[in-house]
Amino acid sequence: MDVAIIVEGKNDKSRLARVLSPEIPIYCTFGTLNTERIEALRRAVRDRQVYLFTDPDASGRRIRGVLSDVFPDAEHIYTRRGYNGVEGTPEEYLIQQLEKAGLEAYILYPDPSEPLSGKFRFD
Repeated sequence: MDVAIIVEGKNDKSRLARVLSPEIPIYCTFGTLNTERIEALRRAVRDRQVYLFTDPDASGRRIRGVLSDVFPDAEHIYTRRGYNGVEGTPEEYLIQQLEKAGLEAYILYPDPSEPLSGKFRFD
C-alpha cells in the first residue's frame, strides 16, 4: 500500500515521524490552505492513499473539512480532545490510532525493554 499522511504543522509531523517508518511521507498544511498549498499537496501526494490527521480544535476541523473535499477517499485518523493536538498525543495513543487505521506495517514499535517516553511510565 502506498500511503501518505497529511497533518497541520511541523511539530505534528515530527511527533508522527517518531512512530512511523521513514518510508511514509508526512505532509504539512502549515495551518493555511490556499489554492497554491492545496495544489502542492495534491502534486506531492499523487495517487497515494491519503490519511488525514488533524487536531480536534476548530482550526483542525476546518482543515480536515477542506482536505476531505480535496481528497474524498481519504481515511481519517483522530486524537482525543484532551490532548494538545497531534503533537501532544502520547506515542502509545498515536500507535493505537495508526493501528486502527490499518497502518501496522509502518509503525515503529518501541523496544519493550526501553522505558516509555516520559510521563506515562507506571513504575
